Amino acid sequence: MGAAGSKLEKALGDQFPEGERYFGLENFGNTCYCNSVLQALYFCAPFREQLLEYYGNGKNTGDAEENLLTCLADLFTQISSQKKKTGVIAPKRFVQRLKKQNELFRSYMHQDAHEFLNFLLNELVDILEKEAQAVKSDPETSPTEKIANGPKHALANGVSKEPLVTWVHKNFQGILTNETRCLQCETVTARDETFFDLSLDIEQNSSITSCLKNFSSTETLNAEDKFFCDKCCSLQEAQKRMKIKKPPHILVIHLKRFKYIEQLGRYKKLSYRVVFPLELKLSNTVEDADIEYSLFAVVVHVGTGPNHGHYVSLVKSHNHWLFFDDENVEMIDESAVQTFFGSPQEYSSNTDHGYILFYESIGASNNKS
Repeated sequence: MGAAGSKLEKALGDQFPEGERYFGLENFGNTCYCNSVLQALYFCAPFREQLLEYYGNGKNTGDAEENLLTCLADLFTQISSQKKKTGVIAPKRFVQRLKKQNELFRSYMHQDAHEFLNFLLNELVDILEKEAQAVKSDPETSPTEKIANGPKHALANGVSKEPLVTWVHKNFQGILTNETRCLQCETVTARDETFFDLSLDIEQNSSITSCLKNFSSTETLNAEDKFFCDKCCSLQEAQKRMKIKKPPHILVIHLKRFKYIEQLGRYKKLSYRVVFPLELKLSNTVEDADIEYSLFAVVVHVGTGPNHGHYVSLVKSHNHWLFFDDENVEMIDESAVQTFFGSPQEYSSNTDHGYILFYESIGASNNKS
């Protein structure tokens, strides 16, 4: 990629950010799902900083056991310490470790980038928690008192011991609250659960804002879906809604582009046009305070179906937008981001659609875009 690398350097010229590195990642047959997510995470400034800091501190221990966290830290360190500004790196150790760790990623089948991101963040949390427990070696701490490490895991009420909050949690974890109001006695039951990303149902010619509104819309539970109210001690009609209680620092939004179609007996890709803004106001929060986010990365699925295709990523770094396609890196104009919203008609030659969106909250002290 020498030529492409020098082309990127020429394009940026003296605007090339000091100390920054733009490296493509080699594809080992079917690892574009992994490469596209790794680029998005590398350009998530607070996550990269904390990972490199972790690596710097951990090197002193010398005999640290290899795991997915050490392999990721090693890869990010390798990229950030390159003498050249651009080029290609082979994330061989990381991919080998990933396949060793999870048989899901071993085959040469087309893999899902969202499943990979989910697995990776939860795995990093597990490793950090085990390390923290090993450091503590506190006989009073029972291993069962583990934190909810990711999506769809309810927080235990009334547990006095504070769960461990790792730097992965500090970046990506938010809290949802599931409110159910009994229509008979008006009692509201709230249950909290943590999340690392929000998976949103999508509709044709919609926007992220409308998808978020639908996510938090009120649903009536009646007929077979009645709710058991503890106060009435019986099944009652109720209203249920999901709100964001604690918005995360990094908001990851997964658009549910793959839908199971009963008649076909398989998944189909929804190429719907869903507008995602460069600046997003989050209003479906418990406090009703608008929280502003800025888009810094998009993982794009290229192709017509769920079982084949390709992943690329768009990344914002120091106010420039870059396009990463495995080994290739090029500069793109900010206006080009809108070509990845999706197709307004069902059959279109454009098959490049935004799939995972990464937003960072604005006004955060460590925002470096």
